[in-house]
Amino acid sequence: MCGRFSLAVAPERLQQHFQLERGAVAALQPRYNIAPSQPVLAVVAGSLQRQATQFRWGLIPSWSRTPKAGWINARAETVAEKPSFRQAFCRRRCLIPADGFYEWADQGTAKRQPYWFYLLDRPVFAFAGIWERWRSPQGVERETCAILNTPANRLMGLFHERMPAILLEDDYDLWLDPQVRDPARLLPLLRPYPAEAMAAYPVSTHVNNPRYEDPTCRAPIGEAVQGSNLSEPAGSASPAVAPASPPVP
Repeated sequence: MCGRFSLAVAPERLQQHFQLERGAVAALQPRYNIAPSQPVLAVVAGSLQRQATQFRWGLIPSWSRTPKAGWINARAETVAEKPSFRQAFCRRRCLIPADGFYEWADQGTAKRQPYWFYLLDRPVFAFAGIWERWRSPQGVERETCAILNTPANRLMGLFHERMPAILLEDDYDLWLDPQVRDPARLLPLLRPYPAEAMAAYPVSTHVNNPRYEDPTCRAPIGEAVQGSNLSEPAGSASPAVAPASPPVP
């Protein structure tokens, strides 16, 4: 799954990577601990080019009677079928930019160790997202989103059975295309990202508190686990460890 992530890259890099109009994200501030219910940057299809916008993280179906509950994740295997997600999957897809995400390792104690996951060759990337517009009886609108997830790859399998769906850059246009509504074309994009292209390192429990929003959240406190160097099967408590450099903002 995905319950926290980060986006702390230069606005110019975001503009270039997502092919946004000049100045679209110029005022964006670094985010080191993005949590559910907070606003998140999203990229959607525009009439001429992609547009940057913000959604509240926690999807509220349009038919919901209350805005209190929101889905932060949706399973790729059932997103085209479940009533809460199928209309958004069909008509309202988005890219959710990130440069890494967090997961907590179960150590067999009450205290769980947080790790920051990142891609070795992509300093910024996109989760596959869906969004929805909810309107209250009084006419108040809320635009919310969810991140899709897939079965874990070998690296993520050491920590959790699920992982966020990370899109290949070549698939951005297809994912955003509002004319494409056939699940047979979209669902193949939602596959586990290759473990050998990912790494993770332990970080301080500072990140556990969503009120903390600073570089300490993802500062390494130990060596990185690199997917390409795993020597134990998924689920092992003792993965092979190899140094891996984090991406440059």
